[in-house]
Amino acid sequence: MTQNRIGLPPPPPVGTTALAPGTFAGTAVFVTGAGTGLGKAIASEFARLGAAIVIASRKPEHLAAGAEAIRALGAEVLTVACDIREPEQITAAFDAATERFGRPAVLVNNAAANFPVPAEDMSPNAWRTVVDITLNGAFFCSRELGRRHLAAGTPASIVNVGASYAWTGGPGFAHSAAAKAGLKNLTESLAVEWGPYGIQVNCLVPGLFPHEDMTADIQDNLERTHDKDACQPALRVGQRQELGWAATFLASPFARFISGHTLVVDGANWQRRSLTNPPVVTIRDQMNRGPFEA
Repeated sequence: MTQNRIGLPPPPPVGTTALAPGTFAGTAVFVTGAGTGLGKAIASEFARLGAAIVIASRKPEHLAAGAEAIRALGAEVLTVACDIREPEQITAAFDAATERFGRPAVLVNNAAANFPVPAEDMSPNAWRTVVDITLNGAFFCSRELGRRHLAAGTPASIVNVGASYAWTGGPGFAHSAAAKAGLKNLTESLAVEWGPYGIQVNCLVPGLFPHEDMTADIQDNLERTHDKDACQPALRVGQRQELGWAATFLASPFARFISGHTLVVDGANWQRRSLTNPPVVTIRDQMNRGPFEA
């Protein structure tokens, strides 16, 4: 007899808070890339708990969209134009945040760059851009927050948004996978360095959380996989608020003894294995690219 499959239960509805109301009252939370997608969802959950949100992004339309979403929740928000590849712009953004709300006590390094490309086709600029934004930008932002709190002698929390292919490798995404592996290692290194000074550093890895701002490669994958829920051990995809709840917990007073940890929120999907190996399909074939030509 086949066992009935029910999957993991759905989460509480959007707007429900996992932590006590006002948990982040009086706290400024600096979120990179919070104008779209999962960054906006994470920022929204902090806002529901009373935080003042600082949104950093390069694109004016993303800043406007993020600010609209946060204001709709009744929270205070500041938008700052910032290219996180440029340390001077990060310093200016933190200066503006501090002037408006006081020193940010939480940093969420969410901004990243990514697109599928076979490694042999990848240009030097493509490699540098993804590594610069995903890894270098996260370090520069973390260093800025860390320096300010080290000088002031105050505690703080950093949440880095990673990816599960930091462990497994990411064929077709060598630039992003390498950068995310570096981000996981950076999390662990900074957690040890800065723990004595009251700064905790953790990493949050999302699974599949469909949203309107997904990159083209993820959208194409979902369109090709009509039974996507059946492809997940949970028999469903994630709801954006679930990732936000995890982020707020990691930065909350209830997680002060958690540091250097990477929390995967994906319903165990990345750990799935088959009893038999499926046929190998090269990355070029998966992308419908012909043979490589020098």
